[in-house]
Amino acid sequence: PGDPFHVERFEFFIAGMEMGNAFTELNDPEEQRRRFEDLQKMYGSEEDENNPIDEDYLRAMRYGMPPNGGFGVGIDRLVMLLTNKHTIREVLLFPHLRERDAG
Repeated sequence: PGDPFHVERFEFFIAGMEMGNAFTELNDPEEQRRRFEDLQKMYGSEEDENNPIDEDYLRAMRYGMPPNGGFGVGIDRLVMLLTNKHTIREVLLFPHLRERDAG
């Protein structure tokens, strides 16, 4: 917080295995507006009605939207956990990514 070049990020684990990455979101409506405006300038779309600033989102941030974040789950790792497999190659969806002796 307070440093525009760094974010809050963490990993979460289940049964000692990394399942995914998580992060906090930008929760300052004025900073979010500045970033929306900077993007419009960068892409030359200040007058472009196809890329309007999301005023509803900014209003929600100002009037009670709680701080939030997100995470991404590694589905392959979750399948490993649920099927009691020990290597990710055993559960890969695309067979061409597996080694020949992995089954």
